[in-house]
Amino acid sequence: MPQKISHIGIAVHDIEEAAKFYTEVLGLELGGVEEVPDQKVKVAFLPIGEVRIELVQPTSPDSPVAKFLEKSGPGFHHIAYQVEDTGAEVERMLGDGVRMVDQKPRGGAHNTRIAFVHPKASGGVLTELVQEMGHG
Repeated sequence: MPQKISHIGIAVHDIEEAAKFYTEVLGLELGGVEEVPDQKVKVAFLPIGEVRIELVQPTSPDSPVAKFLEKSGPGFHHIAYQVEDTGAEVERMLGDGVRMVDQKPRGGAHNTRIAFVHPKASGGVLTELVQEMGHG
């Protein structure tokens, strides 16, 4: 069961360019930019309260985010919920017949285990489950 919203993903062509609105206009602070090679993206978080805005930039033209940008342009991409155990949540959802993008959790940015629920299962909203793995 989700504990809170972890982050809201925004697809962008260029993190540095897109971040200007969040930093210069809204006054948020840009966290470090991290590459997630298996997802073919670069990500950066901007914390706001307990939630973070995640800017997601494709690093390859065949990444799912590049295809999203081609089809829809920059903007809202996904919402991520923090869960205690991604593996258990995925098993529960699959057991309930929920359509998943990921059949099992995988590594995500900032030392997390993640899994995506298919947008067709959640009313058109790409939904991510995130388990914080702690530091060290």
